[in-house]
Amino acid sequence: MDALFEDRRDAGRQLAAALSDAYAGRGDVIVLGLPRGGVPVAAEIARALHAKLDVLPVRKLGLPGHKEYAMGAIATGDVMVLDENVLQAMRVDRAAIDTAKVLEQAELRRREQLYRAGRAPLNLAGKIVIVVDDGLATGCTMRAAVAAIHSHDPAEIVVAAPVSSEEAWESLRLGVADIVCLSIPQIFRAVGLWYRSFPQTSDEEVLQILAER
Repeated sequence: MDALFEDRRDAGRQLAAALSDAYAGRGDVIVLGLPRGGVPVAAEIARALHAKLDVLPVRKLGLPGHKEYAMGAIATGDVMVLDENVLQAMRVDRAAIDTAKVLEQAELRRREQLYRAGRAPLNLAGKIVIVVDDGLATGCTMRAAVAAIHSHDPAEIVVAAPVSSEEAWESLRLGVADIVCLSIPQIFRAVGLWYRSFPQTSDEEVLQILAER
């Protein structure tokens, strides 16, 4: 399996090229990165398109005992989406969902306060919103992000990711205006496998990117 991208910045530049014809130089485009890994990708897109950049905090709800595997996700604005197939297959009860939600809400609030530093989020009403992550595995976090954005009355929502599983692509394609994805491999496994360099993005890197915008 060969990597498709050198790192998140490279992935962002490649995605920007795919988005450029439709969205470059327009005053009504806003790019939102999903912290933390989606922010370096989104920064390259915003720079290439000459668009405003912001973040939209989201958090995956991991399965009890298998936190790396999503059973759902939450986003700013008290948004929660659940993967009913996973919940039924793993027999997850409501108490486990509520416990995971409480824990992740605390981290969501921490990131919101840290990244915003008292600054209001960008106004999305009537805008074309390009929401970006570094890859889509189950699609849960992106679905939560899309639901949160819908509540702000955008003109349209475009999902952009360098790589996606077929499952995630299918779960998202009917709820947005477009999905721009550079690769949808039949055998996906994990987002990081498609990058040569895939270190964890830090809070400090996100803050630096936001300061440079």
